[in-house]
Amino acid sequence: MKIRVATYNIHKGVSSLRSTPRVIALKKAIAEFSADIVFLQEVQGRHDRYQARFGKEDRGHRHWPETAQYDYFAGESHHTAYGMNAVYDHGHHGNALLSAFPIENTHNHDVSDHAYEQRGILHCVLETAAGKVHCYVVHLGLFEGSRGRQALALIEAVNASSNGEPVIIAGDFNDWRNTLSERLRNELGVCEVFDELGPRSALGDMVRSWAGRQPRLAPARTFPAALPWFRLDRIYVRGFKVENAQVMHGPLWAKLSDHAPIVAELQLA
Repeated sequence: MKIRVATYNIHKGVSSLRSTPRVIALKKAIAEFSADIVFLQEVQGRHDRYQARFGKEDRGHRHWPETAQYDYFAGESHHTAYGMNAVYDHGHHGNALLSAFPIENTHNHDVSDHAYEQRGILHCVLETAAGKVHCYVVHLGLFEGSRGRQALALIEAVNASSNGEPVIIAGDFNDWRNTLSERLRNELGVCEVFDELGPRSALGDMVRSWAGRQPRLAPARTFPAALPWFRLDRIYVRGFKVENAQVMHGPLWAKLSDHAPIVAELQLA
């Protein structure tokens, strides 16, 4: 069975500069993924100020949906799950999953490491025609020490809940130095979608082969979206063959969020 997945940090549905609403355009862009499963980070469950400012019709158009962003993006084609992480007086945001498959159950793990960053791991169990698939929507912290502890919590959660069944872990890892991948591979048996498909130097691979070293594995560059340089966003899988993976580049994506999305095509092993 083939599954098309995407991960996207949507920056709460507003632009980085001047907080211009992007929710309507994001819905169209997310539909372009044609993804069975979409992993979303920084999703507004509620924002009273934006709702009051942009929610009214202006010349026949509404710039902020009446419903929660995850329900708005899902429409009638996908099921939804939401993990509320950051709560404030006028609303809240967190991680969300959109799934073309029924969602059997969900659990949001609070992995906040300190009072200044609220982070979570949203675990959803999907019922597919080929059996259960465990999805974990991840948004780790800005500080390396926090990310290490949150990665340990992720490893414990996956080992305790996945029962050896297929796993997809995706989101914004903020792991710009790529210090977590090897640990996740070793302790969870996962691979990142660009491990086999990402661009590598043929000469570099030859030199590493002569030296008895493994090929250099590196996730794709996704941040900032206008000119991606940092490798922040990942899709890790277990129990799947990765058939294709790409970062969505270009002027459209640069306007929608500060992160570029990743789309991958998977074949259930």
